[in-house]
Amino acid sequence: MHETPEELATLQQLLDGSFSRSSDHLLSIMEPQRRLAAERLVAELPCPAVLDIATVTARGEPRVSAVDGHFLHGRWHFSTAPEAPKVRHLAARPATSAAYTPRDGYGVFCHGRAVLLEGPEAEALIQHLSGCYGVDPDEEWGEIAAFRIDPHWMTAFAMTDAEMAEIEAAREARATD
Repeated sequence: MHETPEELATLQQLLDGSFSRSSDHLLSIMEPQRRLAAERLVAELPCPAVLDIATVTARGEPRVSAVDGHFLHGRWHFSTAPEAPKVRHLAARPATSAAYTPRDGYGVFCHGRAVLLEGPEAEALIQHLSGCYGVDPDEEWGEIAAFRIDPHWMTAFAMTDAEMAEIEAAREARATD
């Protein structure tokens, strides 16, 4: 966990505020007992996490690609090759959405703006990546484009263990039919 108590409080405010502005449909899925609190969210997220990032082309066509997401200080961070299409998309249109959905009944969803990292913030992420992967990204990968998503909306949920047991039992019953 990389969050300070202040960052956890800010993240919890973001989660609470996002749920308060969510659609009835989303709220019917992400019932209160399924909503992840900030502390649980940061404790459960793997590092790296396969994060799906959505961008938009100049013609308004949506694009989704996966990146290694790193949840640090209450925000998603990721890197990619500077020549990757998503870098051009985000430079021109920084609005983005991201989703982490590792399995049925668990998800983290975020809308915000992608910020290209420079200077000390980029160096801090490179140091984190070096510790995470056990290699120096500059030496191993060459130049990278590093981003942070500044979220204005984020939700996170996990079905309860009892709900997941019911789903698994139903799957097994269908498999034997």
